[in-house]
Amino acid sequence: MEHQAALGKEDNAEVLYVAFELSLKKWKLGISDGRAAKPREVEIVAGNLESLKLEIEKAKKRFGMAAGAKVRSCYEAGREGFWLHRALEQMGIENLVVEPASIEVNRRQRRAKTDRMDVGKLVRQLLRYWRGEKDAWSVVRVPSREAEQERQLHRDLEVLKKERGQHRTRIQSLLFTQGIAEKVGPGFLQRLEQMRIWSQEPVPAAMKARIRREYERLQLVEVEIEELKTEQKKQLRAKTASASVAKVKLLQQLVGIGMTSSWVFVMELFGWRKFKNRREVAGAVGITPTPYNSGNSVREQGISRSGNHRARKMAVEIAWSWLRLQPTSKLSQWYKNRFAGGGPRMRRVGIVAMARKLVIDLWRFVEFGTIPEGAQLKGQP
Repeated sequence: MEHQAALGKEDNAEVLYVAFELSLKKWKLGISDGRAAKPREVEIVAGNLESLKLEIEKAKKRFGMAAGAKVRSCYEAGREGFWLHRALEQMGIENLVVEPASIEVNRRQRRAKTDRMDVGKLVRQLLRYWRGEKDAWSVVRVPSREAEQERQLHRDLEVLKKERGQHRTRIQSLLFTQGIAEKVGPGFLQRLEQMRIWSQEPVPAAMKARIRREYERLQLVEVEIEELKTEQKKQLRAKTASASVAKVKLLQQLVGIGMTSSWVFVMELFGWRKFKNRREVAGAVGITPTPYNSGNSVREQGISRSGNHRARKMAVEIAWSWLRLQPTSKLSQWYKNRFAGGGPRMRRVGIVAMARKLVIDLWRFVEFGTIPEGAQLKGQP
């Protein structure tokens, strides 16, 4: 009875609904009191929070609301990240960050699209959400400031490793245009002086200079990668490690889980997300089936891919390693019995299914201390 009374009081309370359509130079706001058929639309300079406060005050007066009326807002997740969400919360506004792919669209081949139409749609879906349609869209879990800071190290390392590969590929491609197939490794500059092109002449001076500059950039990236790896090790050795780093150390006790994978799993998922069950874990990674069952048409459309792409990619990569390094585990035996005898496609399908189970097992190990069945810990005979 008390809960129903609280709901009734909430329904009768004055609430101002604000939807943001964000862009680089301007923000379009859709504002509604939940009763008017058409939302009020205004435009402000991007990032001007004082103008935002002023427009909210104007809207409350226009709709005859009290100055202290509750405000609820939403915007699509994107380039702005979460700073606006935190700023709105600081202003006392209850905000939602919405996954763009979950917003309903007109499925006609040629659908009209303008900022004005988009902000109106957001307002309508915001109203539906707060009126009980919680599946109207997907709401993004906003990490704490601390969790967001902890993500920076491994994400920067990921970018640097990609850049390292790009530099190496570029150097090898330049050499290949002259008929030289050479890998980039230790002593490369010394070997460069001895290399001969297709005509047995030395590498042309201009190209050699360009390759040297590219190699210097590669060396700079290598130094930065080593600095970040050193920082990771330093955090692991610290006596007063954070809760997230403690989980990284715990995961690394399992054979087959190293620095890179444990860091990604914890900082992207286990370090700050609280999961109620295994389905939430799989959903956060994006390794969930998407069946199509309508009338006589029944088929499987593959995995959703709507979760954290870094954790999903790492899960599949570690699943292959798990087969090799944890061959006696129940999970590896399950894969071998069901998929190992199939063709290449069946094995790829199986490894994704195994990755889903593996992430769930790792979550249970981190949260509840449950060792994956048959898995070995480092240091065990």
